[in-house]
Amino acid sequence: MSEDDRAAEELWLPEDVQRLRASLGLSQAELAERVGTRQQTISEWETGARAPRRMSRRLLHLVAEASGFYEVGREPDAGTQPSDGTRT
Repeated sequence: MSEDDRAAEELWLPEDVQRLRASLGLSQAELAERVGTRQQTISEWETGARAPRRMSRRLLHLVAEASGFYEVGREPDAGTQPSDGTRT
């Protein structure tokens, strides 16, 4: 498994989804369109009612990577984790 594949498998916490969306300046509906889901699903991810499943985590990772999200507000040694350094 490549490093990108492992990073995509990381858990996306509600604050990670919120932080990604805020850094992109997108509404929930706009982020939903980018990852191919519904606005309600983004809302559920952000409130913690549901967590992104495997393919959705991969898509969030790709959106984050393409936008440069991993370079914004990250410590140099934090790697490409979507969370603030916490692993599950």
